[in-house]
Amino acid sequence: MSDLQKRREQEKQQRHFDILDAAEKVFAEKGYDRTSMDDIARTANLSRALLYVYFKDKAAIQHGIMLRAGDALRSRFADAMATAGTGLEIIRAMGRSYYHFWEEEPDYFDALTKAATVMEHAAPEQAEQMSCCENETMNLMIQAIRIGLEDGSMNAERISDPLQTALYLRGALHGVVMMCQQEMGEAGPLAHYPRESLINYSMEMLTQSIKAT
Repeated sequence: MSDLQKRREQEKQQRHFDILDAAEKVFAEKGYDRTSMDDIARTANLSRALLYVYFKDKAAIQHGIMLRAGDALRSRFADAMATAGTGLEIIRAMGRSYYHFWEEEPDYFDALTKAATVMEHAAPEQAEQMSCCENETMNLMIQAIRIGLEDGSMNAERISDPLQTALYLRGALHGVVMMCQQEMGEAGPLAHYPRESLINYSMEMLTQSIKAT
């Protein structure tokens, strides 16, 4: 590939990123349903025609944002894997990173919550990319559990299938986080309950359930 071709490819990739940046901004301000392709084109400083060169419709842009969200979560789990010690400590760090992901990137968290349904209608390439990203994230949890079984920090009698355990841990914590969002939000019935305390308690209970005795 010539220098000119490389530069054009880089410019194309940057414009792709710029469109997603613009869409995230407009979706946050107006909501997905009230946002038009014209809104996104205007925010990205592009013509409507050029926008359609990169994305065929608003749904395709939403799918692109979901891929970003999946990659962001995977990166947090990878950081937890690299910085924690025993398998149990890695799982605990991943749980904390999942909670902070919701706190710090709520739009991405919501995007992933909806991804399973929305991605059913995505282009095959985007659906495959999202599936690969989700598998890599789950595989990091599975790897952490296997490390825990090897280093003795996790209870081998309680863990017969690392995948099943990973699904249990993530599903249970996701349920608690969703409760924090729905019932402990500003308008929720438990708005004044200390959600950080509940998260800490939930993490302790979950890790205790797999901790070596």
